Amino acid sequence: MRKIISPIIVMLVVVGVLLGISCKNNSEVIDSPKGYDLSKPVKYNMHINLTEISGIAFRHGKNDSLYAEEDEDGKVYYLKLGDKKVSESRFAKSGDYEDIAICNDYVIMLKSDGTLFTFLYNKLRNKDIPGVNKIKNVLPTGEYEGMYADEKTNRIYVLCKQCDDDKKKRVSGYILQLQANGTVKQAGGFGIDVKAIEQQAGKKIGPFRPSALAKNTNTNEWYILSSVNKLLVITDANWIVKTTYPLKPSLFLQPEGIAFDNQHNLYISNEGDLVSAGNVLKFNYIK
Repeated sequence: MRKIISPIIVMLVVVGVLLGISCKNNSEVIDSPKGYDLSKPVKYNMHINLTEISGIAFRHGKNDSLYAEEDEDGKVYYLKLGDKKVSESRFAKSGDYEDIAICNDYVIMLKSDGTLFTFLYNKLRNKDIPGVNKIKNVLPTGEYEGMYADEKTNRIYVLCKQCDDDKKKRVSGYILQLQANGTVKQAGGFGIDVKAIEQQAGKKIGPFRPSALAKNTNTNEWYILSSVNKLLVITDANWIVKTTYPLKPSLFLQPEGIAFDNQHNLYISNEGDLVSAGNVLKFNYIK
């Protein structure tokens, strides 16, 4: 005798499957570095002027003021996260600016071609910043997006996104020493093994294109972002790759900036687009 399946039973089965999928998605665990939960950020949407927010930085790790730049205008923006008011100061003409760092008395801006701009921090509140140093030809020809300044040593670390001298299996970085007058001198270099990144990620990633870096002074590790590869790479103090974490595209639209405050909280900035505002995601440190 042929059995007839009730339409009600079919509907209940379908609903059960869908609920199962929904629960599975809601309970999805995102792999995160120790001390952080990359699935639970505090999200700060940026002013329209910072839709294309790129680099971010704090001075002395104090999170009462966030300093940022965006890709097109030669301006520094500063704000208190959560406030609608954004202040700005011009340091140069329009151009492709990719990162910002603050090293004690100086603010350092990085252009994509490796040109650096430095000026005194105490001049920041001027509408047009006076006394800006424009420093060219201190870095090899290439495209640059990531920079970090160590306020204890006055050293600046710049990471190549795409340099002529690099092969697919290596990413080069350069160390600069900030001088008392705001100029810089070459102080060495380093490299990151892309094969080691692939081994930790468990897959081929093609060329690795870093977009930002910062030092976690709590663990003495380097945190390196790649917007193109949607990846967070963590190395030890000597740039040996320790682990990698995939970044969920729905949360990390275009991650191009990274910083830590003096409470070890992690911040990642994302460029926006015509639909979504640029934002800064704060990941509170979990002891």
